[in-house]
Amino acid sequence: MDLVALAKNPAPSGATTGILKCPNGMRLRFARWEPTRGPRRGTVCLFHGRGEFIEKYFEVVADLRRRGFTVATMDWRGQGGSARLLRNTHKGHVRSFADYDQDLAHFMREIVLPDCQPPYVALAHSMGGNILLRNASLSGSWFSRMVLSAPMIDIAPDKLGAPHAVTRLYAETLGAIGFGSMYTRGGHDRPLEFEPFEGNPLTSDRERYQRNRLILEAAPALGLGSPTIGWLRAALRSIARLTSPDYPLRVEVPLLLFGAGMDTIVSTRAIEEFALRLKVGTHVMFPQSRHEILQETDEIRQRFWAAFDAYLGVDAAAA
Repeated sequence: MDLVALAKNPAPSGATTGILKCPNGMRLRFARWEPTRGPRRGTVCLFHGRGEFIEKYFEVVADLRRRGFTVATMDWRGQGGSARLLRNTHKGHVRSFADYDQDLAHFMREIVLPDCQPPYVALAHSMGGNILLRNASLSGSWFSRMVLSAPMIDIAPDKLGAPHAVTRLYAETLGAIGFGSMYTRGGHDRPLEFEPFEGNPLTSDRERYQRNRLILEAAPALGLGSPTIGWLRAALRSIARLTSPDYPLRVEVPLLLFGAGMDTIVSTRAIEEFALRLKVGTHVMFPQSRHEILQETDEIRQRFWAAFDAYLGVDAAAA
């Protein structure tokens, strides 16, 4: 699938796009851009949250290119323009987060390492943050640093709708008896972006919220509905790994974590607790932000980029 450009969401010029064919048969859509300003500072690898897609991050791509970064990004399996995993393509499904680990490895080896300038910095949101944290404890990580926006270290308690142990038992039991491809309770085909702006959990910026909805109206195939029981089981297993008491101590890659004070999708408390146990890392909280910090108001985004620039040593005036 080619990139979808709209008048209110133009595609950054000069994109290299394609489909990455993985050894396991999975097909992943990717895109890559060169910086628009010098000096060249390496490559930011941009990883999305659950249900997101490359087009949603055109504005972020432009922000990064102006800072001297090459940008490389992809759609995770089962979403965006990558191959879907179930007959009902609206269902957000995965068998295991280890499958996302494979997506990350193939993307880095086939797209980033051959053609993109080091050093490599990971910028990931929500579910993407969970996947990158799985990589951060491995020896020989590709990344010199990671910047994680509202990483899914745990799901917000109200989002689960039941105590954590009960939700884990529910997902494990139904998954084990063959119901992994079913929607979770109350799940449906409709993407979250089609809900009314008022009271939405994603952003307080009406224009950006409407922009993302327009993309899905123009290209419905990019959209994704609710997660399946299989996805929930896989997510809770990965969360259990990240929230084990010693996991932050095993992280070797320097981290900058961002939390949103009004987040009702992932647990902000879990982000703070994780950050405080890191050997190499810090965190920044935005009390007025909802979940999607990079889709938030200009004021919140400016604060994000100021922290990003300071952390990576980017000259903000030049950016």
